[in-house]
Amino acid sequence: MEQGRVREAYGTAAPATVPAVVRVPEQTRGEQARGEHTHSEPPAPRAVVQRHSVRGQILEALRAALVDGRLAPGQVYSAPALGARFGVSATPVREAMQQLAIEGAVEVVPNRGFRVSERGPRELAELAEVRALIEVPVMLRLARTVPPGAWCALRPLAEATVAAAAVGDRAGYAESDRAFHGAVLALCGNEQLVQVADDLHRRSQWPLESNPVTRRADLLADAAEHTALLDALIAQDLAVVQSLVQEHFTGAEG
Repeated sequence: MEQGRVREAYGTAAPATVPAVVRVPEQTRGEQARGEHTHSEPPAPRAVVQRHSVRGQILEALRAALVDGRLAPGQVYSAPALGARFGVSATPVREAMQQLAIEGAVEVVPNRGFRVSERGPRELAELAEVRALIEVPVMLRLARTVPPGAWCALRPLAEATVAAAAVGDRAGYAESDRAFHGAVLALCGNEQLVQVADDLHRRSQWPLESNPVTRRADLLADAAEHTALLDALIAQDLAVVQSLVQEHFTGAEG
Protein backbone atom coordinates (compact mmCIF):
# COMPACT_ATOMS: atom_id res chain seq x y z
CA MET A 1 0.00 0.00 0.00
CA GLU A 2 1.14 3.50 -0.59
CA GLN A 3 0.68 6.57 1.59
CA GLY A 4 -1.12 9.66 0.26
CA ARG A 5 -3.34 12.50 1.28
CA VAL A 6 -7.07 12.34 0.82
CA ARG A 7 -7.83 14.67 -2.06
CA GLU A 8 -10.85 16.86 -2.49
CA ALA A 9 -13.66 15.35 -4.53
CA TYR A 10 -13.43 18.12 -7.11
CA GLY A 11 -9.96 16.82 -7.90
CA THR A 12 -7.97 19.64 -6.30
CA ALA A 13 -5.39 19.03 -3.64
CA ALA A 14 -6.58 18.76 -0.05
CA PRO A 15 -5.37 21.29 2.56
CA ALA A 16 -1.92 20.65 3.98
CA THR A 17 -3.43 19.97 7.39
CA VAL A 18 -5.25 16.87 6.17
CA PRO A 19 -3.48 13.82 7.65
CA ALA A 20 -1.97 11.12 5.48
CA VAL A 21 -4.08 8.05 4.93
CA VAL A 22 -3.46 4.61 3.56
CA ARG A 23 -4.54 3.97 -0.01
CA VAL A 24 -5.57 0.64 -1.43
CA PRO A 25 -6.52 -0.16 -5.02
CA GLU A 26 -9.71 1.62 -6.04
CA GLN A 27 -11.49 -1.55 -7.04
CA THR A 28 -10.51 -5.05 -5.97
CA ARG A 29 -11.53 -8.28 -7.63
CA GLY A 30 -13.96 -8.82 -4.78
CA GLU A 31 -15.70 -5.56 -5.62
CA GLN A 32 -15.92 -6.59 -9.25
CA ALA A 33 -17.40 -9.91 -8.23
CA ARG A 34 -20.11 -8.10 -6.29
CA GLY A 35 -21.03 -6.22 -9.45
CA GLU A 36 -20.81 -2.72 -8.02
CA HIS A 37 -21.09 -0.42 -11.01
CA THR A 38 -19.55 3.02 -11.26
CA HIS A 39 -21.38 4.26 -14.34
CA SER A 40 -24.86 5.63 -15.03
CA GLU A 41 -25.53 6.74 -11.48
CA PRO A 42 -26.12 10.15 -9.83
CA PRO A 43 -23.07 12.33 -9.07
CA ALA A 44 -21.40 11.44 -5.79
CA PRO A 45 -21.22 13.98 -2.97
CA ARG A 46 -18.21 16.26 -3.11
CA ALA A 47 -16.44 17.08 0.12
CA VAL A 48 -13.06 17.19 1.79
CA VAL A 49 -12.48 14.55 4.44
CA GLN A 50 -10.53 15.94 7.36
CA ARG A 51 -10.55 13.50 10.27
CA HIS A 52 -7.81 11.07 11.29
CA SER A 53 -9.78 7.86 10.77
CA VAL A 54 -10.50 7.33 7.08
CA ARG A 55 -13.73 5.51 7.87
CA GLY A 56 -14.70 8.25 10.32
CA GLN A 57 -13.92 10.94 7.76
CA ILE A 58 -16.03 9.26 5.12
CA LEU A 59 -18.90 8.63 7.55
CA GLU A 60 -19.06 12.28 8.58
CA ALA A 61 -18.80 13.45 4.96
CA LEU A 62 -21.63 11.14 3.91
CA ARG A 63 -23.78 12.28 6.82
CA ALA A 64 -23.26 15.88 5.72
CA ALA A 65 -24.15 14.92 2.15
CA LEU A 66 -27.37 13.33 3.38
CA VAL A 67 -28.39 16.48 5.22
CA ASP A 68 -27.72 18.94 2.41
CA GLY A 69 -29.22 16.76 -0.31
CA ARG A 70 -26.07 15.77 -2.21
CA LEU A 71 -27.07 12.18 -1.48
CA ALA A 72 -30.57 12.26 -2.91
CA PRO A 73 -33.44 10.17 -1.50
CA GLY A 74 -34.18 7.14 -3.65
CA GLN A 75 -30.88 7.25 -5.56
CA VAL A 76 -28.37 4.39 -5.56
CA TYR A 77 -24.65 5.02 -4.99
CA SER A 78 -21.84 2.49 -5.29
CA ALA A 79 -18.91 2.31 -2.91
CA PRO A 80 -16.28 2.35 -5.71
CA ALA A 81 -17.75 5.51 -7.26
CA LEU A 82 -17.94 7.30 -3.92
CA GLY A 83 -14.43 6.12 -3.08
CA ALA A 84 -13.11 7.54 -6.33
CA ARG A 85 -14.62 10.90 -5.47
CA PHE A 86 -13.05 10.93 -2.02
CA GLY A 87 -9.71 9.61 -3.25
CA VAL A 88 -9.85 6.44 -1.13
CA SER A 89 -10.59 2.80 -1.76
CA ALA A 90 -14.13 1.46 -1.71
CA THR A 91 -13.55 -0.34 1.61
CA PRO A 92 -13.90 2.58 4.07
CA VAL A 93 -16.80 3.92 2.01
CA ARG A 94 -18.57 0.57 2.18
CA GLU A 95 -17.95 0.38 5.94
CA ALA A 96 -19.36 3.88 6.42
CA MET A 97 -22.37 3.08 4.27
CA GLN A 98 -23.00 -0.07 6.30
CA GLN A 99 -23.10 2.08 9.43
CA LEU A 100 -25.58 4.39 7.73
CA ALA A 101 -27.65 1.32 6.84
CA ILE A 102 -27.74 0.37 10.53
CA GLU A 103 -28.93 3.88 11.31
CA GLY A 104 -31.62 3.62 8.64
CA ALA A 105 -30.26 6.33 6.35
CA VAL A 106 -29.59 3.95 3.44
CA GLU A 107 -30.46 0.41 2.43
CA VAL A 108 -28.27 -2.18 0.75
CA VAL A 109 -29.00 -2.92 -2.91
CA PRO A 110 -27.32 -6.24 -3.80
CA ASN A 111 -24.74 -6.00 -6.59
CA ARG A 112 -25.28 -2.25 -6.96
CA GLY A 113 -24.50 -0.37 -3.77
CA PHE A 114 -26.70 1.61 -1.38
CA ARG A 115 -30.01 3.40 -1.90
CA VAL A 116 -30.72 6.52 0.14
CA SER A 117 -33.87 5.96 2.17
CA GLU A 118 -37.02 7.78 1.11
CA ARG A 119 -39.03 9.36 3.92
CA GLY A 120 -42.39 11.06 4.05
CA PRO A 121 -43.90 13.72 6.33
CA ARG A 122 -45.48 11.08 8.57
CA GLU A 123 -42.13 9.62 9.56
CA LEU A 124 -40.78 13.08 10.32
CA ALA A 125 -43.84 13.85 12.47
CA GLU A 126 -43.42 10.56 14.33
CA LEU A 127 -39.77 11.33 15.04
CA ALA A 128 -40.72 14.78 16.32
CA GLU A 129 -43.34 13.27 18.60
CA VAL A 130 -40.90 10.76 20.10
CA ARG A 131 -38.25 13.44 20.56
CA ALA A 132 -40.77 15.65 22.32
CA LEU A 133 -41.78 12.83 24.66
CA ILE A 134 -38.13 12.44 25.67
CA GLU A 135 -36.75 15.97 25.59
CA VAL A 136 -39.60 18.21 26.73
CA PRO A 137 -40.00 16.73 30.26
CA VAL A 138 -36.22 16.70 30.73
CA MET A 139 -35.81 20.32 29.63
CA LEU A 140 -38.65 21.47 31.90
CA ARG A 141 -37.10 19.64 34.86
CA LEU A 142 -33.71 21.16 34.09
CA ALA A 143 -35.31 24.61 33.86
CA ARG A 144 -36.31 24.28 37.52
CA THR A 145 -33.01 22.89 38.81
CA VAL A 146 -30.07 24.16 36.73
CA PRO A 147 -28.58 27.53 37.81
CA PRO A 148 -28.42 30.39 35.28
CA GLY A 149 -24.63 30.22 35.04
CA ALA A 150 -24.77 26.74 33.52
CA TRP A 151 -27.14 27.96 30.82
CA CYS A 152 -24.88 30.93 30.05
CA ALA A 153 -22.09 28.46 29.25
CA LEU A 154 -24.20 27.08 26.39
CA ARG A 155 -24.50 30.46 24.67
CA PRO A 156 -21.68 29.74 22.13
CA LEU A 157 -23.47 26.56 21.02
CA ALA A 158 -26.71 28.44 20.41
CA GLU A 159 -24.85 31.17 18.55
CA ALA A 160 -23.16 28.53 16.36
CA THR A 161 -26.59 27.41 15.11
CA VAL A 162 -27.44 31.03 14.26
CA ALA A 163 -24.16 31.50 12.38
CA ALA A 164 -24.65 28.33 10.33
CA ALA A 165 -28.25 29.22 9.53
CA ALA A 166 -27.30 32.74 8.46
CA VAL A 167 -25.11 31.44 5.64
CA GLY A 168 -27.38 28.53 4.72
CA ASP A 169 -24.86 25.91 5.85
CA ARG A 170 -27.28 23.02 6.28
CA ALA A 171 -24.69 20.41 7.22
CA GLY A 172 -23.02 22.80 9.66
CA TYR A 173 -26.39 23.70 11.11
CA ALA A 174 -27.30 20.04 11.60
CA GLU A 175 -24.09 19.44 13.54
CA SER A 176 -24.40 22.55 15.71
CA ASP A 177 -28.10 21.90 16.30
CA ARG A 178 -27.41 18.42 17.65
CA ALA A 179 -24.50 19.77 19.71
CA PHE A 180 -26.78 22.33 21.36
CA HIS A 181 -29.54 19.87 22.17
CA GLY A 182 -27.00 17.31 23.36
CA ALA A 183 -25.36 19.82 25.70
CA VAL A 184 -28.73 20.77 27.18
CA LEU A 185 -29.75 17.14 27.77
CA ALA A 186 -26.30 16.25 29.14
CA LEU A 187 -27.11 18.42 32.16
CA CYS A 188 -29.53 15.71 33.30
CA GLY A 189 -26.62 13.29 33.78
CA ASN A 190 -28.26 10.41 31.88
CA GLU A 191 -25.85 9.28 29.14
CA GLN A 192 -28.26 6.70 27.73
CA LEU A 193 -30.96 9.32 27.29
CA VAL A 194 -28.51 11.64 25.54
CA GLN A 195 -27.47 8.89 23.11
CA VAL A 196 -31.05 7.88 22.27
CA ALA A 197 -32.09 11.51 21.79
CA ASP A 198 -29.09 12.19 19.53
CA ASP A 199 -29.93 9.20 17.33
CA LEU A 200 -33.53 10.38 16.95
CA HIS A 201 -32.32 13.92 16.28
CA ARG A 202 -29.92 12.78 13.56
CA ARG A 203 -32.65 10.78 11.84
CA SER A 204 -34.99 13.77 11.94
CA GLN A 205 -32.43 15.81 9.98
CA TRP A 206 -32.46 13.62 6.88
CA PRO A 207 -34.35 15.33 4.05
CA LEU A 208 -37.79 14.29 2.88
CA GLU A 209 -38.29 12.86 -0.60
CA SER A 210 -40.65 15.73 -1.46
CA ASN A 211 -38.44 18.43 0.12
CA PRO A 212 -34.79 17.38 -0.15
CA VAL A 213 -33.32 20.68 1.09
CA THR A 214 -34.35 22.59 4.23
CA ARG A 215 -35.09 26.24 3.52
CA ARG A 216 -32.70 28.82 4.92
CA ALA A 217 -35.63 30.67 6.51
CA ASP A 218 -36.57 27.54 8.44
CA LEU A 219 -33.01 27.19 9.71
CA LEU A 220 -33.01 30.81 10.88
CA ALA A 221 -36.33 30.40 12.69
CA ASP A 222 -35.16 27.22 14.39
CA ALA A 223 -31.87 28.83 15.45
CA ALA A 224 -33.71 31.86 16.87
CA GLU A 225 -35.68 29.50 19.11
CA HIS A 226 -32.39 28.23 20.60
CA THR A 227 -31.29 31.69 21.69
CA ALA A 228 -34.77 32.59 22.94
CA LEU A 229 -34.87 29.38 24.96
CA LEU A 230 -31.52 30.14 26.54
CA ASP A 231 -32.69 33.64 27.46
CA ALA A 232 -35.76 32.19 29.17
CA LEU A 233 -33.73 29.55 30.99
CA ILE A 234 -31.24 32.13 32.27
CA ALA A 235 -34.15 34.31 33.43
CA GLN A 236 -35.78 31.20 34.98
CA ASP A 237 -39.06 32.07 33.26
CA LEU A 238 -40.65 28.62 33.35
CA ALA A 239 -43.82 29.63 31.49
CA VAL A 240 -41.81 30.92 28.51
CA VAL A 241 -39.50 27.91 28.63
CA GLN A 242 -42.44 25.51 28.41
CA SER A 243 -43.99 27.43 25.53
CA LEU A 244 -40.74 27.61 23.57
CA VAL A 245 -39.82 23.96 24.08
CA GLN A 246 -43.22 22.70 22.99
CA GLU A 247 -43.26 25.05 19.99
CA HIS A 248 -39.76 23.94 19.01
CA PHE A 249 -40.84 20.33 18.62
CA THR A 250 -44.24 21.13 17.12
CA GLY A 251 -42.46 23.14 14.40
CA ALA A 252 -40.17 20.17 13.73
CA GLU A 253 -43.18 18.23 12.44
CA GLY A 254 -43.75 20.62 9.52
